[in-house]
Amino acid sequence: MVVFCLKCYSSKIKIHKIVILKSKFMLLWLFCVTGFNAIAQQDTTAKFNIGHTAPPLRVKDWVKGKPIQNFEKGKIYVVEFWATWCGPCILAMPHLSRLARKYRRKVTVAAIDVWESNAAKPASMAQLKIFVDGMGRRMNFPVAAEDTNFTAHDWFTAFDWEGGIPATFVVDALGRIAWIGQPYYLDTVLRKIVNNTWDIKKALAKRVFDDRLDKLDDEVIGKVNRFEGKADNLKDLGFPDSTLAVIGEIVEKEPNLKYTPQMLSYTFSALLRSDQQKAYAYAKAAMAATNYDYTACSMIIGDIKGDSRKVNITPDIYRLGAACYQAEIDRAPLPEYIDRATKYRTMAEWYRLAGDVQKALKAERKAIKFEKADISKKIRRYYVK
Repeated sequence: MVVFCLKCYSSKIKIHKIVILKSKFMLLWLFCVTGFNAIAQQDTTAKFNIGHTAPPLRVKDWVKGKPIQNFEKGKIYVVEFWATWCGPCILAMPHLSRLARKYRRKVTVAAIDVWESNAAKPASMAQLKIFVDGMGRRMNFPVAAEDTNFTAHDWFTAFDWEGGIPATFVVDALGRIAWIGQPYYLDTVLRKIVNNTWDIKKALAKRVFDDRLDKLDDEVIGKVNRFEGKADNLKDLGFPDSTLAVIGEIVEKEPNLKYTPQMLSYTFSALLRSDQQKAYAYAKAAMAATNYDYTACSMIIGDIKGDSRKVNITPDIYRLGAACYQAEIDRAPLPEYIDRATKYRTMAEWYRLAGDVQKALKAERKAIKFEKADISKKIRRYYVK
């Protein structure tokens, strides 16, 4: 699911499986994924994790700012990996620049351009410099280009990062990797690291636990995808009862998988095609259990969109979907960078289908408001250098 950018794919990337095998909507607006088979063939075993010493920063050249020769003890570093072809990466840059200014006395932010060769038209060093210069204050920190595959191997492969880019690594004052994730979630993490209240052991335990569940969640695809039915045949509902039976066995063995992204999506979709009252109850429980998590709501929205082509969706399900849209807007890490106008427009349509006219009108007014705001932004960008 890419609003901004989705490049090459690799079977090693879990989001690739979601898009190709199930066509569900997840968090692709947040990041770009690209294949790194060449790297994976060298070494597919992660050697390091949170708490380990940060690897050296091997780069080809610095195109902006003061070069970082090494990670000095007593200083905190944010190492951001990005590419000129990655829309979400570019959208995250102003946010990183704000954090760089906020913590300028304690934190050094550096952006490393990677995977440029995977673009349709790879940017040369000269083009990269022109691009970075054009970003101006929106990219107000040192910028470098990767050293062939060494850079991605040292960081992504060694630390088992499969989330694509943008990817953020934080190096603490002791020279250890303190956190790995996406820049949109950096605020709280960085504040704790700067204030010396970050629990690195707890962060490691959470990453190990989450990675294990992610891998188990990915395995769900191969076990139930064959029961889905043909997407282009509107009369083919597949075998939802078989999907639910397999999922039941999986959850019985590992209860923590009940509301993970793949499990949630396959379960909710199967219930939509077999018993929409149970689908509603399950989705409400999932939203409560995940605290209306952005990913959970995106999966529910994707299922409603996809399955509404094959079955008649009840008003309760449409109301639920509208609530998920609101949760997406409220819980988006950087809500100003998502298409709120389109989300409110669909929300209004779903409220109309549910028979909630007043809520539909309210959502429609918000859609118009954000459409006007988006037009104003485009005008300002055009006339203001």
